[in-house]
Amino acid sequence: MQPSPPTEHNALRGTLLMIGSAFCMATMAVLIRYVTHDVHPFEAAFFRNLFGLVPMLPWILTHGRTGLKTERFKLHFLRAALGLGAMLCLFSALAITPTAQVIAINFTLPILTTVLAAIIVREVVRARRWSAVAIGFVGAMVIIRPFGQSFETGAILALTATLFMAAAMTTVKMLSRTESANAIVTWMGLIMTPLSFLPALYYWQTPTLWQFAVLLLMGGFATAGQQLLVRAYRAADQSYVMIFDFLRLPFVAAMAFVMFGEVVDIWTWAGAALIIGSALYIARREAVLAKQARIEPRLPTSAPADAQAIPVTREDRNIASERKPDA
Repeated sequence: MQPSPPTEHNALRGTLLMIGSAFCMATMAVLIRYVTHDVHPFEAAFFRNLFGLVPMLPWILTHGRTGLKTERFKLHFLRAALGLGAMLCLFSALAITPTAQVIAINFTLPILTTVLAAIIVREVVRARRWSAVAIGFVGAMVIIRPFGQSFETGAILALTATLFMAAAMTTVKMLSRTESANAIVTWMGLIMTPLSFLPALYYWQTPTLWQFAVLLLMGGFATAGQQLLVRAYRAADQSYVMIFDFLRLPFVAAMAFVMFGEVVDIWTWAGAALIIGSALYIARREAVLAKQARIEPRLPTSAPADAQAIPVTREDRNIASERKPDA
């Protein structure tokens, strides 16, 4: 049976969920910027993972092994490894670079996801989408401004973090076909916490009580943002709700100005405008193509309508057929 089109209620729910996610993610970024003045970014990343598990403890205690049962542990591990690479680069970037600049560069995520889909998944990407990718790349270069001056380490780290995120996003899309949002977030924390402890140990210094409080708050906002993001994608089309994810930039700019006196320069706003415009075009174009493809038979799924979802693999089909109830 074909899924029913999103209702006005679902659209409003998806909007509110995504705005909430954007606010949580913006707050997390500002808290990272604040705490990494005194705590090494790698250690902060470890505590983000550790404390990010705290809001999931009630769910773990309630569902236990049943909720975490999975046949795709290798994919969960790959997602966690890619996520850790993104986290270490992102935290390091936020420690040395204005927060709004890092977040603006992070908006290249849909652009890099498109490139990876073409290279790794062999998805067909036509001229108009490649043009949008090129415009987004120009926007990133406007923010980084590598010509006529030395490369800024923080900007390069932010771009590298986004590349890791794009790769991790591909695995999340695959996992969301068979795993619940709670299971994906919990497995990520369970794997990333011990993995992130190894690099943190090299730079370890015991945080003060106040730093512990900030790190705990940071982990809470991070987990809340992840949960709201997954549920926003389930409530409405990604091409629609992702528009409100760009509110992270004004949220971050306002908070960073109040807390650190950081002022966003004109180049960052200009580059962000190019990146956001290209990302919105890519999402809209994918939504149109997805709508055209609905007339073809497709695999039933409970996953969110995803404008950039990768093709269904043979493994996905086998798992879905095993879980499909008898008629």
